[in-house]
Amino acid sequence: MTASTSGLTGLRRAGALAAAALAAISLGVAPGARAEAATGTLPLGDADLTEVTSSSTLAKGVTLTRIVRGTDPAPADQINTTTRGPWVVNVLTIDPRKARGHLKATYGPDLAKVEKTTDLVRTSGALAGVNASFFTFTASQLYPGDPVGLGLFGGKLLSEPVTDPAEANFIVDANNNKAITGKLSWSGSVRNKKTGANLPLEFINHPPVVPAGCATLVDQTQCALPGDVVQFTPEFAAATPAGAGVEVVLDKRGCVVRTATTRGTALAAGQTSLQATGQESAALLALAVKGCVEQKSTLTDQNGKKLALRPGLFGVTGRYQLTKGGQIVVPDGAPGDSFFGRNPRTIAGTTQDGKIVLATIDGRQTTSVGTTMDETAAVAQALGLTDAINLDGGGSTSMAVAGSLVNHPGGSERAVGDALVYVDGRYHSGS
Repeated sequence: MTASTSGLTGLRRAGALAAAALAAISLGVAPGARAEAATGTLPLGDADLTEVTSSSTLAKGVTLTRIVRGTDPAPADQINTTTRGPWVVNVLTIDPRKARGHLKATYGPDLAKVEKTTDLVRTSGALAGVNASFFTFTASQLYPGDPVGLGLFGGKLLSEPVTDPAEANFIVDANNNKAITGKLSWSGSVRNKKTGANLPLEFINHPPVVPAGCATLVDQTQCALPGDVVQFTPEFAAATPAGAGVEVVLDKRGCVVRTATTRGTALAAGQTSLQATGQESAALLALAVKGCVEQKSTLTDQNGKKLALRPGLFGVTGRYQLTKGGQIVVPDGAPGDSFFGRNPRTIAGTTQDGKIVLATIDGRQTTSVGTTMDETAAVAQALGLTDAINLDGGGSTSMAVAGSLVNHPGGSERAVGDALVYVDGRYHSGS
């Protein structure tokens, strides 16, 4: 990759500006502006609470705003109930009409690993970013970064949206910074071009499950219980998941390179593989005999319209739409459901005039108590987000600017599956 001297100068200038802004925001004072006290900007807690808002320009068309509502630390035993706050909200706003750069999603070196948001921002050459998708996040998992839902990167579908009605998606075209929210649906299948044999795909880049009743069978072709059929791409990890089952490796034309009666292999660039467990194991081997395999993958929006995959299209997964058409649409949580209680939150959404807003709300601390799902939706609406979703939150909530955290997670920064990052330069396919 090469860059012109003028381009590098621009990036350095923008990075220096962002670093200065970060230092100022951390002190609560924006460069060239005064912190302003107000009441009523955010609909949180008592009406008489004081708010202090400071704002700074990170790059052309990109601003960082910090809102602190409430002045006194909360008693530790009242974090979940207090009406006095405080609340700390950081807001990154991108105006596509003015911005010279692009917003995209990134997962780091491979899809299966986790990295800190600060590292994802830094290695992307980005000015700023926030954590994004919900992900596996189990210490014992071999693939903790595996997205729990949609993962769309540069026009490549690397993780399918799930059927859970709670899933909400944020999709952005890095070519023009136009973004939408909603819920996507997916269907996939594999078909032998010569024989017409067909199998439905269950997942993309997600380890298949061996049926419990066949867990002791080394040869899964002898299993009579339903299993999974999964597509893997080189972006997943250094090797595909190993274990009982079968695997078929395909070249870029979809023609069979090799088959195996166990799972786990390294994929070369351009190759994909199909893994199967349970009774689908024998069916997949039979489908792969003599010929090439056609893989079909279709994304549709919530209106049933097909979403064409094209370079520059990125999508991440959240849980629950917060606002739609300017109205709060988040559902009521079940009594005692901690997910709907006060937590740190990350929000992504758009305003009526097309601005993109990424926001974090610190929580579970006496210095910022966090928000319930209802409060989070109210914040999104107050920030002018006509359409917004709730991204991964809790310990994952993080916003980075100029390579450093802006918010305070409440402990050490957690590694996450992917992030939404703003790069101050035009998008180029493959970047």
